[in-house]
Amino acid sequence: MKINNVILRTMSKVVVFIILTLAIYLFLSGHHSPGGGFIGGLVLASALVLLFIVYDIETVQQAIPVDFKLVAAFGAFIAVGTGFGSLLFGVPFLSQSFAYFDLPFFGKTELTTVTIFEAGVALVVVGVVVTIILSISEDV
Repeated sequence: MKINNVILRTMSKVVVFIILTLAIYLFLSGHHSPGGGFIGGLVLASALVLLFIVYDIETVQQAIPVDFKLVAAFGAFIAVGTGFGSLLFGVPFLSQSFAYFDLPFFGKTELTTVTIFEAGVALVVVGVVVTIILSISEDV
């Protein structure tokens, strides 16, 4: 029997939006201050876990039809791929590079290769955490 808790479902939409905003901020601030792919991925996974708690797992899986094992594998591929990408340019494994570009709307912006690596780490963390939560929920 499903419990229809209107207040919890309404507030969870606002809280999930706030959590996702925090996850993006932590992810993007990672190479200059505390944060990065690991913490951003954990916060993003916590938003998904909140959705799994508020709504049932089947409803969330229908809304987000993603195999999180593949998300983790793709993230690992990206993270390792950035390391091998540096070897193509004759620099040590996982060396970082950056440059400044004038982008429309954003102005002078620093783009780094570490952001790609951090995106891979974030995908691995989200994939692993959500897979663990789904595995635990199947045992109940």
